[in-house]
Amino acid sequence: MLRSLVYVVFLCVVGLFIGSNAHAQDPQYSQYYAAPLYLNPAFAGSELTGRVGFNYRNQWPSIDAQFTTFSAYYDTYLNDYNSGIGVMVMQDTEGASKLRSTTISAMYSYELKLGDKTYFRPGFQASYIRREIGFYENLIFANQINPNDPFGPIFPGSDIAGLGDPVNMLSLSFGGLLFTEDFWIGGSAHHVNQPNQSFIDGDSPLPVKFSAHAGYRISLGEGSMRGDFTHIRKQRYLTPTINYKKQGPFEQLDVGAYFYVEPIVFGVWYRGLPYKKVEQQSNRDAIVMMVGLNLLSGLNVGYSFDYTVSQLGIQSGGAHELSLSWTLPNSNQGKPQRRDTLLPCPKF
Repeated sequence: MLRSLVYVVFLCVVGLFIGSNAHAQDPQYSQYYAAPLYLNPAFAGSELTGRVGFNYRNQWPSIDAQFTTFSAYYDTYLNDYNSGIGVMVMQDTEGASKLRSTTISAMYSYELKLGDKTYFRPGFQASYIRREIGFYENLIFANQINPNDPFGPIFPGSDIAGLGDPVNMLSLSFGGLLFTEDFWIGGSAHHVNQPNQSFIDGDSPLPVKFSAHAGYRISLGEGSMRGDFTHIRKQRYLTPTINYKKQGPFEQLDVGAYFYVEPIVFGVWYRGLPYKKVEQQSNRDAIVMMVGLNLLSGLNVGYSFDYTVSQLGIQSGGAHELSLSWTLPNSNQGKPQRRDTLLPCPKF
């Protein structure tokens, strides 16, 4: 009887939880180009040298159902094999029930020259994902409530073997990236094998997440001279970008632009798809504002704020996001390079 009751309540709680987050099953970053390996495995090794980076996002900090995400990554380029490799670790905590996901990923990409200053990079990713809901720590069930004092102290939970145990998954993903000196377009498909994410007996496949991203860099002419011995003028350009995402019934579009006046970057974009409602609700999310620094030392630092325009409103606290990356000195300096074109997409 107890087991049946707990199962029923657990199904209801998990059903409500999954239902309320079915449109955001994977975490997202506003600074999606500051998390390149998370966006598309084809970005692994795209800087033609080593790179290390960190990302942190705190979404809706003013309400109990906040989302926090942290990730760290490293990638490098293997010049002798024309290949890029990378690793990424990410942890995400979702909502009041504290659903926690830990992901460890490995990426591989290969670079092909299609023509003069035109390149294509296919990429592959394999990820281990562990999800746990803190079943007896974060959830309260009917048998823990005293019917004579429903608002009083709760009874201890009763552990039942196998119920609410962590879920372990293997996820396979693919991506591709085509670029020239000023233009790029890419796409990725994550969780193509749709691993089972159910916490109870049954099958709940993790939906495939599709992403399509593109942009174009527009030169605004040269600025003043750099304050070093390079005798090179500072760069200035405008970069419009888009990023389309779809996972299950969820669809969203990021559209905006970056304005770069070396070494400062400003960005603003809109996230949403207002013409297509989700469960009769307007699919508007946020206006994102961002500022960052690209230093000649290879250090890149960015901060962005999401001004929530959905029904949650700004009283949710919006979202704060920090990114930090460092492009390491090129270990292939002096060796013949297979590519003389830098990837033109922004770093935030």
